[in-house]
Amino acid sequence: MKQKHVVVIGSGFAGLSAATHLATNNFSVTLLEKNASPGGRARKFSSDGFTFDMGPSWYWMPDVFEDYFSHFGKTPADYYELIRLDPSYSVIYGEEDILDIPANLDEFKSLLEQIEPGAAAELDKFLAQAKYKYQVGIHDLVKRPSRSLMEFASLALMKDVIRMDIFQSMSSHVRKFFKSEKIIRLMEFPVLFLGETAENIPALYSLMNYADIALGTWYPKGGMHEIIKAMVTLAEEKGVQIRYNAEVEEIEIERGEAKRVRLISGERIKADIVVAGADYHHVDRHLVNPNYSNYSEEYWNSRVLAPSSLLFYLGVDKKLANLRHHNLFFDEPLGPHADAIYKNPRWPEAPLFYACVPSITDETVAPDGMENLFLLIPLAPDLEDSEETREKYYEMIMDRLEKISGQEIRSHIIFKRSYAHSDFKSDYHAFKGNAYGLANTLKQTALLKPSLKNKKVSNLFYTGQLTVPGPGVPPSLISGYVVATEVIRENS
Repeated sequence: MKQKHVVVIGSGFAGLSAATHLATNNFSVTLLEKNASPGGRARKFSSDGFTFDMGPSWYWMPDVFEDYFSHFGKTPADYYELIRLDPSYSVIYGEEDILDIPANLDEFKSLLEQIEPGAAAELDKFLAQAKYKYQVGIHDLVKRPSRSLMEFASLALMKDVIRMDIFQSMSSHVRKFFKSEKIIRLMEFPVLFLGETAENIPALYSLMNYADIALGTWYPKGGMHEIIKAMVTLAEEKGVQIRYNAEVEEIEIERGEAKRVRLISGERIKADIVVAGADYHHVDRHLVNPNYSNYSEEYWNSRVLAPSSLLFYLGVDKKLANLRHHNLFFDEPLGPHADAIYKNPRWPEAPLFYACVPSITDETVAPDGMENLFLLIPLAPDLEDSEETREKYYEMIMDRLEKISGQEIRSHIIFKRSYAHSDFKSDYHAFKGNAYGLANTLKQTALLKPSLKNKKVSNLFYTGQLTVPGPGVPPSLISGYVVATEVIRENS
């Protein structure tokens, strides 16, 4: 039988995962990347001796990475060194009101007990449920392609679905166990990775708390891009041809079948199968003839998007005090910030933000005696992000960062770069400048997500954070596996 040629568009986690799984299963695979380097949102750049991860900075769910590499007889340790962070991260509620979250579970329980007597016993109950959800959710449900209700039709699975608290909000679920607002905010924090507030995220996703508390927060030495480097090495070992600076302008379709992919250079590449790991909306509305689009523009505009972000990459010419590797600034109330993202999208008056200082853990990402500082403000998608606005928010969060950490930072910054909505659009064709894809609300879960298969084109598939299973690095790895499995099944 003639070997089929698959063209994969996009070299993010999902695209690389799909390409490698397909190549291992005897498909000829060409992976096309718009930018000059791999990784999509997980690209990196270096300047003035500093090396910055451009996007993801949290390494959670280590078992998902182990599972990915095990498909090819490898382990993460074959490619990069993992360091478990302790404390896992720091939560700043205000000046001199800071919690360092210990990696050790007993120490964490003691910390909660000091805040709210009885919280340690409640945590045991909470984590027992979260562990069950994690085991069923991550090792079963998220690996289903969600193309038919019959995938979820078994009696055993229906019982699982009931136990998974899908129809209860994360907010109400957490409040069954804890009364302290400080603990509640801490327990609700992980679902922010899923792109909505705890009031609108199903309690199923307390599985994220299990990942956080039980499985730990890790860091690959050299930065998150080390994972991409490992995946590229593995993909090329399996025969994937990766081409950079190869932006796709059109997927050419004839009689309901994708025949070729045309690059902006004019070059045409024949394809038996196309897997689109680029922004789903961009592919669906711009790379495909409208007659073959899966969804209308009205459909896309009705979707609840996860936030965008304003990012600052900063090189500091001294060591910083009173900060951890990961620092969550909850020193302002969540409500007004959440309203500015989800209810009445606008630039917030008092933004929450996150500061990452990887050079505390890893001396390779900054020159000796200096620090690599990454700042992130989650924002509503589709905002205008002028330089003037970026600078306003830079000054706003630097005021708080300097005050709470008790040190002068701005005068020591020798490198600075910002990144926001317009950059997400230009670099990734991100719909409305989103950073994280679609929010994992109940109405955007499983079968209710954009389909991984085009309904009108027999050989066009989609992968990544806008389809199943959803946003985040581990889900994107799984998304690539799921779509590859569907391609293999339909072509075996």
